[in-house]
Amino acid sequence: MKINPKKLASAMAQKGVDASQLAAAMAEPGISAKDLESAINNWVGGRDHPRCKATTIRRIAQILGVRIADITKFTCQFRNHRGSPRKAKLLIDLIRGKSVVDAENQLSFTTKRAALDIKRALKAASIDAEQHGEVNYDKLFVSEAMVDQGTVMKRFQPKDRGRAHSIHKFFSHITISVEERSK
Repeated sequence: MKINPKKLASAMAQKGVDASQLAAAMAEPGISAKDLESAINNWVGGRDHPRCKATTIRRIAQILGVRIADITKFTCQFRNHRGSPRKAKLLIDLIRGKSVVDAENQLSFTTKRAALDIKRALKAASIDAEQHGEVNYDKLFVSEAMVDQGTVMKRFQPKDRGRAHSIHKFFSHITISVEERSK
């Protein structure tokens, strides 16, 4: 679960609260209001540092008087998928922007190998959304989907006259975020 910067900024604007007022309302023993204000400014700016925890997101939603689903996106990352990023991106482009139900159906009937791991990540993100917030499952859509290159496993194939040809086996990291459609 991560904070969606645009949705957080609009919720703060609707409530008429700025970062310093929100930090003062969230102040607890051991955490200064100045540190909280800096963190909130980072979250509104799209930087996830310090990492926003689920309890903090619940507290922010409670103070602003909104649902958790109104200010967050639910993210799952499948690391070290045994396949190249180039092949996985074909499927990621296929589901980006679609509803979760349509994306799951699309992945179920795809014969590509990466479809299983992408479907796993999508399912995990949607289950996370159901557990943490009052989310309508029919309104969930894939808001962010990307594939990054992971490690490369290097192997060698022996060839004639003592030569060796290198073989590169690619891994990739799949990241999928789902949000509730606002309209």
